[in-house]
Amino acid sequence: MNPLMVGDNILAVEKNPMSSVSEAYRTLRTNIQYSSIDKEIRSILITSAGPGEGKSTVAANLALIISQADKKVILIDCDMRKPDIHKKFRIENKNGLTNLLLQNLSIEESVFKYMKNLSILSSGDIPPNPSEIISSLKMKNFLNGIRNSFDYIIIDSPPLIAVSDAIVLSTMVDGCLFVVASKETNRTEIQKAKELLLNVNANIIGAVLNKVELKQKKGYSYYYKGDDLKMPGKWQVASQREIGMLLQERILPMLEALHLKRKR
Repeated sequence: MNPLMVGDNILAVEKNPMSSVSEAYRTLRTNIQYSSIDKEIRSILITSAGPGEGKSTVAANLALIISQADKKVILIDCDMRKPDIHKKFRIENKNGLTNLLLQNLSIEESVFKYMKNLSILSSGDIPPNPSEIISSLKMKNFLNGIRNSFDYIIIDSPPLIAVSDAIVLSTMVDGCLFVVASKETNRTEIQKAKELLLNVNANIIGAVLNKVELKQKKGYSYYYKGDDLKMPGKWQVASQREIGMLLQERILPMLEALHLKRKR
């Protein structure tokens, strides 16, 4: 049997809602909802160490699956260098985030209403100074201002190691979700990316191990020996509380650097 690759699915939640990939996103949604006891996680940054790890796909599907739970969601493309969200949803990239911030457009003029509970704010025009815009007070005030209008804010950002944008954004959100491509991201890159986030006291709520090759067993899911964590066939999704165990016992050795200590 050929290995299953999650990378083959772009908007799996929308195109194939009964698939194992869609079920994995439901697991991820649940993990996020219970990732913090003291503070509700409503604004989430999706990032990765390097390019091509699938963070934009994760951001798009996560936004879709949360909106299906009758929650108002806005998906924001904060990658002003290589925006991708508008391509995944096949919408125009105009009057987006940069236009909103620099031309003082309203949120109503800038967002695309994709469905009842999902609004998309594309990156807009590519500016010459993305880092300055991302780190501006306008950007911070914008994110704070839309919290009353949406239940969840999902942000797609550039890779951590390439530029500083994701690091800055991590200080403006409730939590960060770290995407790792199996067999592609090396240990050094993962360790460096994690340290960049921890250096600014970012709240890493969990990780998604993407592009995992798994042979299907008896349906679409299987269980790890010794625990009751259900892992969908095309994805391995972990909350912060589960990451330490998974990385130590089951996941590829190269991911040891991503070991996150459980909060006491």
